Amino acid sequence: MSHARFAINIHILTILANTGKGEMVGMVWVSSEFIAGSIDINPVLVRKEISHLRKAGLVDSKEGKNGGSALAKPASKIFLSDVYKSVYEKPVLGNVKNHSNAQCPIAQQINEHLEVLYQSAEDAILEKLGCTTLQQFSDKFH
Repeated sequence: MSHARFAINIHILTILANTGKGEMVGMVWVSSEFIAGSIDINPVLVRKEISHLRKAGLVDSKEGKNGGSALAKPASKIFLSDVYKSVYEKPVLGNVKNHSNAQCPIAQQINEHLEVLYQSAEDAILEKLGCTTLQQFSDKFH
């Protein structure tokens, strides 16, 4: 589900960046129903993700008849790595701890080598996503 969460969060933020041009001045509040219609999911799931994005400092929300959500800061100040970090609290590949045969030389070292491999992959993901702002990503939809 977490891979879907990342895509859903990027979708939500892209809608918010394109609604009101991602600007703080003249902020436009977008309803969870509108966002849910674009993603084709239940508005309750959208509200759950918006709550998560709000806790991460990426989205502001307003309740009530004229409520909705908007970016908490300009899209040019939000990096896709920020979204990634808010969705994945643990590394994507995890922290596998094999409890293998202690007599085996591979088993004695496998966890150490897997951790280095996993951290390298995580660093590469963050580096790639850290090079793209939400604004740059959103501009692809014009």
